[in-house]
Amino acid sequence: MPDLTVDDFDYALPPELIAQTPAAERSASRLLHLDAGGALHDRRFADLAELLRPADLLVFNDTRVIKARLYGEKSTGGKVEVLVERITEPDRALAHLRASKSPKAGAVIRLADAFDVTVLGREDDLFDLRFPAPVLDLLDAHGSTPLPPYITHAPDAGDDARYQTVYAREPGAVAAPTAGLHFDTPTLEALRARGVDTAFVTLHVGAGTFLPVRVQRLAEHVMHSEWYTVPQATADAVARARARGGRVVAVGTTSVRALESAAACGNGPLAAATGDTRLFITPGYAYRVVDALVTNFHLPKSTLMMLVSALAGIEPIRRAYAHAVARRYRFFSYGDAMFIERPATAQTP
Repeated sequence: MPDLTVDDFDYALPPELIAQTPAAERSASRLLHLDAGGALHDRRFADLAELLRPADLLVFNDTRVIKARLYGEKSTGGKVEVLVERITEPDRALAHLRASKSPKAGAVIRLADAFDVTVLGREDDLFDLRFPAPVLDLLDAHGSTPLPPYITHAPDAGDDARYQTVYAREPGAVAAPTAGLHFDTPTLEALRARGVDTAFVTLHVGAGTFLPVRVQRLAEHVMHSEWYTVPQATADAVARARARGGRVVAVGTTSVRALESAAACGNGPLAAATGDTRLFITPGYAYRVVDALVTNFHLPKSTLMMLVSALAGIEPIRRAYAHAVARRYRFFSYGDAMFIERPATAQTP
């Protein structure tokens, strides 16, 4: 990769532009269109159907956000906050844990004043926890929706519904694939009526998506791991789109990571794949599957800023973000969206 640093992906964002609540209706957000020639167009999200072609394929991430955050206390009385990162067995999970003093293996923690978990050990920064019943059941009953750190209110029933895509079906994410939050049933029906095909991948978004890049040089960054699967039906849909001259349009950076990770598994056409990915997409990366992207606006200096810059170019993304700030777009998870087309000079292998 070029010798880039995190400062190459910085921008100034007034705090009041960070959306704290979603738009009144899912598809009522604004849409900034960065076209293949580098021009910018201010649109509404409802315009997306007009920007897509009948031969195009939209690829969605069908992961479902789990109620991953729990509060409790240690046997000493110290307060604890637990954020489940990954369910590894029906009654076992890896979790982030915040406490004044980290518990040791064998410690018992009371959560939600309802049940006890046992600390089995650690894997790097995560704690290995044993639950007394299926983890998903206990989270559904006692957990809360894990809103991102930049959303300042406590989650409520409205967040439980709106911080979830309408097509979510595979539980396991601790952060929403937020580009998908703009799609509602009428929008999906309009896309189908236009002849746009759809397919699904699953990538369980981890809390690592919000972690800052702690090194200056990108080449030294170790990407966080996330579990994904690309089913054969989706690989077949990509092949059909290619055959009819359509584009593969990823809905969200998580769909990008899943598709491009699967493509990296082989040298031929995209095939089904599943596993953990640490794919780190930065400028200089040659996209093998994705031609265009529907995405939200991303945090300064984040790996997702690097991913979109790899797709459209560093300078076009800088211009787009400066434009979005000047035009008072709403940023991050509950904010507005972008539709990014790859430059006309960039060709998918």
